[in-house]
Amino acid sequence: MTVQLDARPPVAPAPRTGRRPPAMRFSRLDTKYSPYLFIAPFFVLFGVFGAYPLIYTFWVSLHDWDLLGSNHPFVGLENYSRLLADADFWHAVVNTLGIFVISTIPQLLAALWLANLLNRQLRARTTFRMAVLIPNITSTAAVAIVFGVLFGREFGMVNWLLDLVGIDAIAWKSNRFASWVAISTMVDWRWTGYNALIFLAAMQAIPRDLYESAAIDGAGRARQFWSITVPLLKPTIIFTVIISTIGGLQLFTEPRLFHSGTNPIRGGTLRESQTVTMYMFENAFAPHYNFGYGSAVAWLLFALIAVVAAINVLLLRRLGGAKPPKEDAKSKEGAR
Repeated sequence: MTVQLDARPPVAPAPRTGRRPPAMRFSRLDTKYSPYLFIAPFFVLFGVFGAYPLIYTFWVSLHDWDLLGSNHPFVGLENYSRLLADADFWHAVVNTLGIFVISTIPQLLAALWLANLLNRQLRARTTFRMAVLIPNITSTAAVAIVFGVLFGREFGMVNWLLDLVGIDAIAWKSNRFASWVAISTMVDWRWTGYNALIFLAAMQAIPRDLYESAAIDGAGRARQFWSITVPLLKPTIIFTVIISTIGGLQLFTEPRLFHSGTNPIRGGTLRESQTVTMYMFENAFAPHYNFGYGSAVAWLLFALIAVVAAINVLLLRRLGGAKPPKEDAKSKEGAR
């Protein structure tokens, strides 16, 4: 019996041309460049509605720009030099910082406490979580009108309650510090629930095993809150502080609506609660129409927000600083 072998020569493989298939090349391009396309809309919108107005405002601040005039001569840094010597501007800066401190610190502390309560096992927990957003969705004008009545000099409920405990009536709108307190109360009522939900969302991401281990070791709820919750919420706290700094130093609507009269943009007859944004509006638009000077106020407000936000972040990092993991590991090994 004989076996016939195939005597055909082997077929040589096709030579490589060095070109990848179109589908593979498209896949590589999609993986490499598609993320830039996805984030491009944000940067395009920011460039059109953010960066360009910012640069244009700086250009306007270098001119004597009258909105009612056609000639806008270049004056350089004259608007800034006038502004730094303007007593009304520094008066507005003090008002802004005062209202910011009085409103932001209690607001964030109350939001952190409220978020900790909403993070517990409560009945109708979802209803309470939704209810804290009601002040935030309320019209600012309606809030200002209601609080303006509550802090009225003659017939306000707050003065009526103070009279019950033997405290004389306070002129909330004509006293500088009292107007700060009234406006800060309005701001806290409106934004505490919003920040509480941000803290609550961050608390939901903390592993429950940490709390269970701490409870087994004998730590109470207060110790768990300060030793576990607060340290792990540090990035969220920094975020809320920055957002609150931006919003607090740009405060306009609440003090503008809190005061009534012939010229409420002044924040009272003696500028008791006029903020920097109100002072900017007063100069850039009615009654002065000095757009160049108002643009200089806007740029100094931008610098003030950047400085205060940076100081807040540095303070939070110093206060909440912890040892690096390597040092912690070494200390544990030494304890063993």
